[in-house]
Amino acid sequence: MLRKLSGALFLFIFLLAATYCGSNRASEPPQPDIGQTPENSLGKMVVHFLDVGQGDSIFVQLPNGQHLLVDASTRAMGKNVVTYLKKAGVKKIDYLVATHPHEDHIGGMTAVFRAFEIERVYMPKVTHSTKAYEDLLKSIQAEGLKIKTASAGVDIINSEDLRAEIIAPNSAAYENINDYSAVTQLTFGKVSFLLTGDAEKQSEQEMLANGASLRADVLKAGHHGSYTSTSPPFLNAVKPKYAVISCGTGNDYGYPHVVTLQNLRGVQLFRTDLDGNVVFTTDGEGLRVSADRR
Repeated sequence: MLRKLSGALFLFIFLLAATYCGSNRASEPPQPDIGQTPENSLGKMVVHFLDVGQGDSIFVQLPNGQHLLVDASTRAMGKNVVTYLKKAGVKKIDYLVATHPHEDHIGGMTAVFRAFEIERVYMPKVTHSTKAYEDLLKSIQAEGLKIKTASAGVDIINSEDLRAEIIAPNSAAYENINDYSAVTQLTFGKVSFLLTGDAEKQSEQEMLANGASLRADVLKAGHHGSYTSTSPPFLNAVKPKYAVISCGTGNDYGYPHVVTLQNLRGVQLFRTDLDGNVVFTTDGEGLRVSADRR
């Protein structure tokens, strides 16, 4: 009788424990889509080239837990940028760079300002008479922020293993607004990215003339792959392993142009119109890349 009772008691305890453990697993929160996965953890840098149609937006999860956003595409795509960042767990953008005042780069920034706390804003010293530009200035003013001038030699971040430096524009006046583009060289450990906005050949020549190292593992090809950027001398100085072209499917400009694709032969190329979001992850030593539609 005692043996039977002991067996029944053991079975009861076993079933109770199993029920408790099962219920505990069921109550665990679902895993987030992105933002807290191992590849996005502290100590790694994740650079997202967003698929935002005919425009530019680059989101960087820095290894110190901060966030950098370079451009936010068009007004129509602003909500997409916001959604992507929210899924990554973003609540604050520590560094916001508006490369130049064209709508396909800054149009979505009003949505970004509405959704997140913005700590610092960098823009080149050039004005533009468009509603997108006026709306951005109003958003900045409403937050009580001061614009930090984006020009060659300005450090966004400068620490031992992490640096974000603006290396262009190098002149005070250009005929072409694209050449005012803030070009950011982002380096973590031994891995570097060159984010060029829409900088064209004049700006590329000035960067070359400065004599600074332009070497980068990943190049964001200028001006959506237009023939006006990514000139052979500039490309020879950068020597990228990878290049990313941000452009819209079937865009009216014919981007990327054939000559740019020819210039990039031998470089592993990703295009947001074909590959969707393109994401690079680095620990400062190695580099991994993934794409939505690769």
